[in-house]
Amino acid sequence: MAYTIPRGTFDIIPPDSTKWQALKERFQALAASFGYKEITTPIFEQSDLFERSSGESSDVVQKEMYRFTDKKGRVFALRPEGTAPVVRAFVEHNLAALGNQKLYYWGPMFRYDRPQAGRYRQFYQYGLEFIGSNNPYWDAELISFLWLFIKGLGLNKMHLEINSVGCPNCSSIYEQALREFYKPHLEKLCPDCQKRFVSKPRRLLDCKVPTCKNIASGAPSQLDYLDDECREHFQAVQDYLVRMEIPFMINPKIVRGLDYYTNTAFEIIYEGLGAQNSMAGGGRYNGLIEQIGGKPTPAIGFAGGLERLLIALENEGLEIGKEAVPDLFVVAMGDEARAFILPEINKLRHAGLAVEFDPDKASFKAQLKAANHCKARYAAIIGEDELRNGTVALKDLNSGEQESVALPDLASRLLKLKTGNDIS
Repeated sequence: MAYTIPRGTFDIIPPDSTKWQALKERFQALAASFGYKEITTPIFEQSDLFERSSGESSDVVQKEMYRFTDKKGRVFALRPEGTAPVVRAFVEHNLAALGNQKLYYWGPMFRYDRPQAGRYRQFYQYGLEFIGSNNPYWDAELISFLWLFIKGLGLNKMHLEINSVGCPNCSSIYEQALREFYKPHLEKLCPDCQKRFVSKPRRLLDCKVPTCKNIASGAPSQLDYLDDECREHFQAVQDYLVRMEIPFMINPKIVRGLDYYTNTAFEIIYEGLGAQNSMAGGGRYNGLIEQIGGKPTPAIGFAGGLERLLIALENEGLEIGKEAVPDLFVVAMGDEARAFILPEINKLRHAGLAVEFDPDKASFKAQLKAANHCKARYAAIIGEDELRNGTVALKDLNSGEQESVALPDLASRLLKLKTGNDIS
């Protein structure tokens, strides 16, 4: 029987794995420069956590969540998003006692969705969560991180859109205005939007069905219904972004797909991703921590998809991550030469050098060909003369130059060549 990968999933294999690693390293380095620290949560949680945070009527909960029941009858779910688990950990470990929390995560999420370009059933997200303050500065700082991360990769076909979805008080007034607007169009809406009309009318603005999208173009704007506090907060976020020189445009139609968002909402839109063109997005969720059992605590976060980021890089012809190549390939002629060099190979690796050796290649020609194939910079050649003298012939595979090096000095010699500190 031939086994194949489940639909909607993918393997990360070389050389693509090098790109993934490079993206992670860049993300972690920038997160550290902003003072964020890594948090890792389980890939499954109690199903109720996501039902309470995302909203029982959300598409994530109704259509996309992978639920399962364990042997004790408890209902769990593979995590469909990263914010709720981070908040659960924040509450469970009483991180509030340590002051404001600046956290980042990276890992797989799961949603039962129709697979398409950049959208999978197992997908990978990177995200930041700032927990502890309602100061609009933190909104702008977090948005600036996302912009700098993506822009720093060299991408150009993108722009930042921001909005305010208000607080629960002004949102309820706005939702009533939406129902009044949509009421004459109710029969023209898709089946999902007819349900949203009753339960979550703001989600009507985010439907991608052409008919619904066309109707939404004339809908009233959330910004016209903000109360004074929400309006001032949104203006302060804009002022901070201007001072930070982060370009943006206001899009009143941004609502995000989960119930927990309040006030600031934002998305990075990429022009080369088709109808589902959001590369990353997030917003404030000031009520979520209280909702899942913690004390009232303001917070803001974002998440982005790695698959979409890689598609964008490919679209613009941008390379990231160079495949690692060995510092040294060992060429040993005969059993005695192998016995001579084998004890030293791990010493070289322990010294921080990448060393390759292939005992399946017997002839000098085959071993040198293998050294060139793996793109090693140097070859250490051990023949009869080297055995007799306790040396290796160190050959530069780019220039062809060769020198004799005493075996005890090989590691230090290679490290000098590798770092450019060759003083010979």
